[in-house]
Amino acid sequence: MSLRPGSEAAHVRARVLIAGRVQGVGFRFAARQVAQQQRLSGWVRNRSDGSVEAVVQGESSGVQAFVDWCRRGPRGAVVTDVQVTWEPAQEELQGFRIVE
Repeated sequence: MSLRPGSEAAHVRARVLIAGRVQGVGFRFAARQVAQQQRLSGWVRNRSDGSVEAVVQGESSGVQAFVDWCRRGPRGAVVTDVQVTWEPAQEELQGFRIVE
């Protein structure tokens, strides 16, 4: 994808489901740090099935960097599967937060 930085089309949104040993290892806190470093908006939460879900939005290169990081996760995590659904960017996301 070759998009000009700052162009409207350069903004994307991804819903990311991460499975494995991803709860109790600081995954959400590390994900928030990565998202903030990449200047992304969105949220991350633990799911009742033991997985982690994140929705991130921003420049396509930053979102891709976040997804790539999710495939590794923080120290102590063992990621076994990552599913990414690409969606149109939405205006309602501002900042990045951990959802309890």
